[in-house]
Amino acid sequence: MPLLEIKDLSIRFGGLQAVKNYNLTMNPGDIRGLIGPNGAGKTTVFNMMTGILTPTEGQVLLNNWSIEGFQPYQIAARGIGRTFQNLCLWRHMTVLEHVKMACYSKITYGLFGAFFGGARRKREETQMTNKAMDLLALVGLDQFADQLVGNLPYGAQRRMEIARALATDPKILLLDEPTAGMNPEELDQIMQIIRLVHGEYKMAILLIEHRLKFVMELCERIQALVFGEVIAEGEPEEIRNHPQVIEAYLGKEIEY
Repeated sequence: MPLLEIKDLSIRFGGLQAVKNYNLTMNPGDIRGLIGPNGAGKTTVFNMMTGILTPTEGQVLLNNWSIEGFQPYQIAARGIGRTFQNLCLWRHMTVLEHVKMACYSKITYGLFGAFFGGARRKREETQMTNKAMDLLALVGLDQFADQLVGNLPYGAQRRMEIARALATDPKILLLDEPTAGMNPEELDQIMQIIRLVHGEYKMAILLIEHRLKFVMELCERIQALVFGEVIAEGEPEEIRNHPQVIEAYLGKEIEY
């Protein structure tokens, strides 16, 4: 049984067909890439998978269960975590608070415990703090736990967002342009973190990325999306030499 199965996922905005008949199957530990020019529909696919947008047609199955009609927080609790192309941060909160906030979907002490405290709340709060600090250490940010997130450099904010997504205990991690705006040193850091997460947690990862060298070094298989349709799918070498993919990238050879 696949971990994730997407069948003929489509969405229209008025007369515009943004995504048409998108299909994907992923198993535990898979690491896949989704590439395409700006406006191809890549983030729209992520938004349909996570409940932000409702598909016009098609189905998303997680562990063979349909997640149609679920709210984003319910889908996150069932095992799909994600980052965003544009950073979604609360600049008045600390780095640690950001990551701990994502842990609250797992608490069991309830509303009564939140108001009146007690041993269970204290125990779970301690566990969440420890978990958040471990994840910040994983992305190299534990020393900045008490700083306001707005004071972090841009690349560090990107790494913090990955830690926040991991705090939901996802079975599948969706990374939307994780290297956007980064310099070469930050790029290497993100690549190392993704490899560490993939190797240590045996987590399935689906990656949207414009830096083709980056995605081809990381991913086992890649899909190319153009005008909402998959025009090619295969291993990195196949995609790099695919005529339609080369044409989609302004007729130039893809740099590797």
